[in-house]
Amino acid sequence: MADWSPLADAVDVTVVREYIADRDRLVELVGECEIVVIMRERTPFPAELFDRLPRLRLLVTTGMRNASVDLAAAERHGVTVCGTFSRSQPTVEHTWALLLGLARNLPRENAAVRDGGPWQSTIGADLHGRRLGLVGLGKIGSRVAAVGAAFGMDVVAWSPHLTDERAAAGGATRAASLDELLATSDFVSLHLVLSDRTRGLLGEAELRRMRPTARLVNTSRAALVDQTALARALREGWIAGAAVDVYDAEPLPADHEFRTLPGLLATPHLGYVTEATYRTFYGEAVADIVAFLAGEPVRVLGG
Repeated sequence: MADWSPLADAVDVTVVREYIADRDRLVELVGECEIVVIMRERTPFPAELFDRLPRLRLLVTTGMRNASVDLAAAERHGVTVCGTFSRSQPTVEHTWALLLGLARNLPRENAAVRDGGPWQSTIGADLHGRRLGLVGLGKIGSRVAAVGAAFGMDVVAWSPHLTDERAAAGGATRAASLDELLATSDFVSLHLVLSDRTRGLLGEAELRRMRPTARLVNTSRAALVDQTALARALREGWIAGAAVDVYDAEPLPADHEFRTLPGLLATPHLGYVTEATYRTFYGEAVADIVAFLAGEPVRVLGG
């Protein structure tokens, strides 16, 4: 996905293709490296890891925000942290893939066709004339809103500081409260940044406010929703279904209950995984390294 030839005479490149959960093993693999490139938040870099990598001088993360990197620790250890630009369109598209999959029961119907099961065994939920509730109306949420409007949906939105004017500019009507949005929406999609204020925003009480015919989509961050409450909501039928692309542990452990929950459409964090995104990520990672080696780092994160 990138031309690495500008680095051919400057660095030796080693690629680690599997997820490394064990920190000792990770240190063993990259302990001799002066430069490390990581994929988003998949490999956290806390202070303790910087302590164990004294040779590290440049850390490149895909994206311009990575909450799993301790930037203060990086600064203390003299490590420059650089990012890359990212694209919001793929997550918008994946949000709609999940929402449509939920609405038309595509996983169940696809399995029936492939396995010789019943023909046309479910009734799909309509989008036209239904209410789409967006929790968050930023760059991604507003683009999701535009697609909802194209389907003829009534689009409402809520976030802690959303005004009527900003909601209208984003293609939605502002809901008076989160409770109102949850209680009146047929589909709810989450598009907020994770923070102390938004962590656990949807817990048991909020999920119970949703209609039993409503469906929830989360392509943002797992921790926006109480995962135990969501599992119970699906098991006990508080809501009609959910689609998630993000989890409290990634990769999802083989025995995790989200692999077998009824009414759940689950994908392995594919929202950003497209060719154009990866060309941006890796192309700019190479550019970050070239600039750093030239003594003029670009896209530096932190203070």
